[in-house]
Parts: sequence; structure tokens; C-alpha cells
Amino acid sequence: MEKQSIFTFLKKYSFIGATLLIFLAGCQGNGGEESTGWFQSYFVEPFSMVIVQTANFLGNNYGLSIILITLLVRLAIMPFMLNQMKKSSEMRKQMDTVKPEMDELKKKYSDKKDVDSQRKMQQEMMELYQKHGINPLASLSGCLPLLIQAPILLGFYYAIRQTPEIATHSFLWFNLGQTDLLLTTIAVLIYFLQAKVSQIGMSPEMRKQMAIMGYLSPIMIGIFSFSSPAALPLYWSVGGAFLIIQTLIAKKKYM
Repeated sequence: MEKQSIFTFLKKYSFIGATLLIFLAGCQGNGGEESTGWFQSYFVEPFSMVIVQTANFLGNNYGLSIILITLLVRLAIMPFMLNQMKKSSEMRKQMDTVKPEMDELKKKYSDKKDVDSQRKMQQEMMELYQKHGINPLASLSGCLPLLIQAPILLGFYYAIRQTPEIATHSFLWFNLGQTDLLLTTIAVLIYFLQAKVSQIGMSPEMRKQMAIMGYLSPIMIGIFSFSSPAALPLYWSVGGAFLIIQTLIAKKKYM
């Protein structure tokens, strides 16, 4: 628990919150076919148009269209995500450096629970951060990539749901407009693997704290895919596979 400072806590759970937001928001309502507003106009409808035009360019192949656009979207936001991972790695190294002194500070105040002592401990903690050049608020900038990608991914999600042409086409062995058990299973396995890959290099304590995400993401993907047309688990499978590669690149580059 020594690494559970306020900013690592916020950073970790902002990721969980953003993930939940992306999936839960995407599974509300009836698909938003009659929804209006700026989000519909500037995100959903343009994505829907791009899906149709790309499919036409690819010989009316909507499966390839979804795959290609998913990869292009992920590539577009990849620099932001890699930058976030780089900052996370740098912050983790800084926290490893300050850990011995942090442990001493916590030990010093372990039996002092009064408000005054707790205030002094927080003050000394901030002085310790300053001594080592650690800015707690700087870690919150890691939320920026999540804020950038959320409307993009949600817009693409809704576009897949709201583009009627998709449901009338097949891809590989499945109909894009019908639920497919095998594709759902593939999506679940990919996101389970992605969660495991993201834990590479973490300390045993951190892996234990993040274990819930290792099960939450694939469970959510599975639940949503069982009640969704196959176009959506196709989108999730491609996106999840891309995330695995992106995470491996970041781990090799910044660890």
C-alpha cells in the first residue's frame, strides 16, 4: 500500500471510471437512433458516413470497414496513450525513489491519529514530494488521453449501432447484424489477455489492486456482446488486440 498516494489512486481509478463510462454509456437506451444534438451531429453521423463510404470503397465489405476505421482511430490516439504511459512510468520510478522516506514518514505517524498530527504528516509528505521534484497534480494530466478518446470511441460505437447497412451484411463466418457466440468469446479472451498484459512489470501489490480490472473488462464485454450485433464484438476484438500491441510497445520502451 505504500504506493497508494492520492494521485496514484486518482489516476488508477480515473482509468477504471473512464472505461466504465465508455462501455456503460455505449449500452444505454435503444441505440440512440432518434437522438439529436452536437454529439450526434459531430461524432456519430460523421463516423456513420465514413463507415458506409469506406465499405463501398472496399467492395461493400462492412466488416473490413469496421476493422480499418477501428485501427485508424486507435492509431490516431496512440501518441496520447503512449505519452500517458511514459508519464506513468516516470511517476512510478519517482515513487520508487521516495518510497523509503515515505515509509519512514508513515511509521513516524502510525500511532498518531489526531487531526493535528495528520495535518503535519500531510505537510511533511508534500515537502518530501517537493524535495524529490514530484508534482502530485501533474499526474492528473494522465486523464487527458482518456478525455480525448472517450467521445471518439463512443461516437464510433454509436455509429456502428446506428448504421442500418451494417446489419444487412456478413463478414467471415458471421452476420454483422446478429449475435455471434464465437466472436463474443474471442472478444472476451482478447480483453482478458489485454488486462494481463497491462499488468506486466507491476509489483505484486499493484497487480493485486488492479486484478479487478482483469475480470471486469472481459465480463462487461461478454455481457454486452451477448445482446449486441456481431459488428460490436468485432470492433471490440480489433480494438483490444491493438491495445495489447500498444501496451507491449509501451512496456518495452518505458519500463
